[in-house]
Amino acid sequence: MPVIDAHVHLYPPEVNRDPAAWAVAHGEPQWSLMCTRVRKTSGRPVQGFPSLAELLRDLDQAGVDRAVLLGWYWENQANCVAQNRFYAECVRAHPDRLSAFATVHPGAGADALAEMHRARDEGLIGLGELSSHAQGIGLDDPRWRAVLGLAGEWRWPVNLHVTEPESRAYPGRVETPLVDFYALATAFPQVKFILAHWGGRLWRAGRAWPTNVWVDTAAAPLLYTGDAAIWAEGMAAAGDGRVLWGSDYPLVLYPQTSGTETLPRFLAEARARLTSDAQDAVLSGNAARVLGVG
Repeated sequence: MPVIDAHVHLYPPEVNRDPAAWAVAHGEPQWSLMCTRVRKTSGRPVQGFPSLAELLRDLDQAGVDRAVLLGWYWENQANCVAQNRFYAECVRAHPDRLSAFATVHPGAGADALAEMHRARDEGLIGLGELSSHAQGIGLDDPRWRAVLGLAGEWRWPVNLHVTEPESRAYPGRVETPLVDFYALATAFPQVKFILAHWGGRLWRAGRAWPTNVWVDTAAAPLLYTGDAAIWAEGMAAAGDGRVLWGSDYPLVLYPQTSGTETLPRFLAEARARLTSDAQDAVLSGNAARVLGVG
């Protein structure tokens, strides 16, 4: 059974050389808050900035067969375009190991839609990780609705960032009311929504599960106290067919220990917490079906 990591981030070399300086020069303060800081408790960076070659090495060491590269909810459309071009190069170079989603800033209007067309022509297969809340776009903004409408027309999956309402405060944290995701799922039934980070425990909103919504497991050890509990709760609420394994690489998921074990440790924990049938679905089958990869 191939293992698919459905939530991976990677940045171009010009970002990796000096991420904090790049963020200042390119107008991305929110990303810098979340990704370039050092943890006060451990004195370690919150994440690494690996090269493409290092990503492939880490996938090999962990036994992960394919990674799905996700963009970021950038504050500027030009940075979305640059990341999409980089991802297109990565996928062309390693089509057997990598798939990629495009990112856009919906506020760019027609330019965002044109970028979606260009990204699809270059082989990208979905949209995200996006956040209308962080990007300052209202749910009823016609530009946001146009982006989702086009994704629905193409049957593109859309990965959305979700903040768990009861999670601790951290730099860059943005509120994302759970009711908003129910509203989006209802308004855009053709869109396959993947809600990151266990969907912020969407099931606690007390509503029927939308038939066009999946969740991924990205960053679970960091976001949820008692990681085993979120697996049990999430699998019971969403079911085997609605969960995609995703790591949020290169985020350091276990900040009190060495970062090199993030992928293999998180994969081992997933296997330990899933039945054999659920492993087939969560680690591979669901991504293959929803994303069209494998």
